[in-house]
Amino acid sequence: MKLYYLKGACPLASQIVLEWMNVGYELEEVTREQTKTPQFLALNPVGSVPVLVDDDFVLSQSVAIMEYLAELHPESGLHGTTAKERAEVRRWLSFCNSDLHRTFSLVFVPQNFQSTPQGQEELATKAAERIKFLFSVADKRLADRDYLAGKRSLADPYLYTVNRWTRAKGIDMSNLKNLDAFYNRMAADPGVQNALNRQGLE
Repeated sequence: MKLYYLKGACPLASQIVLEWMNVGYELEEVTREQTKTPQFLALNPVGSVPVLVDDDFVLSQSVAIMEYLAELHPESGLHGTTAKERAEVRRWLSFCNSDLHRTFSLVFVPQNFQSTPQGQEELATKAAERIKFLFSVADKRLADRDYLAGKRSLADPYLYTVNRWTRAKGIDMSNLKNLDAFYNRMAADPGVQNALNRQGLE
């Protein structure tokens, strides 16, 4: 398997899943410019990472990749073992993907949605406020459990990855103690540390 990634971006979540499953894989770092080349667009016409190549099968989109890996390795237990457990994992995967990740795009590239500097600044500020609210939802969820779905699952690497972005963008989450404990717990995990080291991250 080969995973295409941008350093620190959302493919980190899929990479942590690979580490937790103890699956052998290659990493292929690309730049934002390279994601727009014909060679990369042949893998993913959207021009984004992650992309997973498994022999002749090419798959994009974080959630699809993680669920595919879980299908290949059900013994990992990362997608739950009952219908209710799997629904819970999907709920929090969707939360990370559709709510948190999508809102971060307004912070990272507001120019894609607003043409004026003033509009871009306002959009990024509003999005950051929304991100704080969304993380407060996760914080409440983590009040009486170590992981989003109750036990370690596909959703946790995604939450950890987007949580790292708050530090990169200076969004203050210091009041969310449960979330902070989760972040530190994940950062201390050997599989997470391996993934970070392989990307040259701290």
